[in-house]
Amino acid sequence: MEPYGAPQLDAAVQLNVNENPYGPSQLVVDDLAAALCAIGPTLNRYPDREAGLLRTDLADYLGHGLDGSRVWAANGSNEVMQQVLQAFGGPGHTALSFAPTYSMYPEYARVTSTRWVTAPRSDAFEIDLGEALDSIGREQPEVILIASPNNPTGTTVEVDTLKAICAAAPGLVVVDEAYAEFRRLGTPSALALLDDYSHLAVTRTMSKAFALAGGRVGYVASSAEVVDALRVVRLPYHLSAVTQAVARVALAHRDELLARVDDLRDQRDATVSWLRSRGLRAADSDANFVLFGAFVDRRAVWQGLLDQGVLIRETGPAGWLRVSIGTLEQMEAFKDALDGVLQEEKMQ
Repeated sequence: MEPYGAPQLDAAVQLNVNENPYGPSQLVVDDLAAALCAIGPTLNRYPDREAGLLRTDLADYLGHGLDGSRVWAANGSNEVMQQVLQAFGGPGHTALSFAPTYSMYPEYARVTSTRWVTAPRSDAFEIDLGEALDSIGREQPEVILIASPNNPTGTTVEVDTLKAICAAAPGLVVVDEAYAEFRRLGTPSALALLDDYSHLAVTRTMSKAFALAGGRVGYVASSAEVVDALRVVRLPYHLSAVTQAVARVALAHRDELLARVDDLRDQRDATVSWLRSRGLRAADSDANFVLFGAFVDRRAVWQGLLDQGVLIRETGPAGWLRVSIGTLEQMEAFKDALDGVLQEEKMQ
């Protein structure tokens, strides 16, 4: 077994782990410092193990009539997902998803001894509803994991498809919306379905749009009963006082921290168009990354970009690569490097 992790390499342009390339302003940094100074004298005490104030702030951000009793927070959406399988998976239980999808899902299943099965997505990386319903009927999964937007493809799932899956599901349905803030305008969120399905959970993260990957904050919205089940399996004092304080400052500055999302959306759409203009396939994306291909030797393309100082991700279906959306300058460096690699391929 190998531990999960993207390559951490020294490259001038790092576009491999879907980080927001725009860090917090000095105003946000100053408020972060003030918040940490305020809690400093109390760090000899354990944090609020229920993270009550943070959960209330998260519910306010999400809207949809939610309150803190229906929101749970943890160290990244990764910990939320693991808690979900600790609570609802385990020996003799099954988790179902739709491949290709996030590579950590089977790892959550492995460490919780949950049986892992997948149904295939279409050639356009969409969920085929008939195939999905057949798989649900056949496997009777206790947990269904649906990434929307999906990682690594960036594709979203239609609301009618989610409704049909929720109606057919014998257990918990988790819609992973880690990249939700980057969706194209008019693309609905599964949050709007929470009041209709008590067995639906929607996970989010502050790592991406909020530019808080170093803060490690993820959360889930669901029914109060699902949240209570996660409280049963969480480790004592799992969310530090520092993490809670940092997250609350970020939420207080949400308008500023989310201000660059539109720019990243525009840059993503421009990147999709540019890749297609080069004769490549590029998946329609509602995230802050683009999956593109298909290459006979994707490793050679990945290495060729790295040799020019541009690090992207070798992931997804065979022959495909994924590039995170960076600043304008970073994306220009990526395009120049890829043009060079493609030219070399033609000459061989």
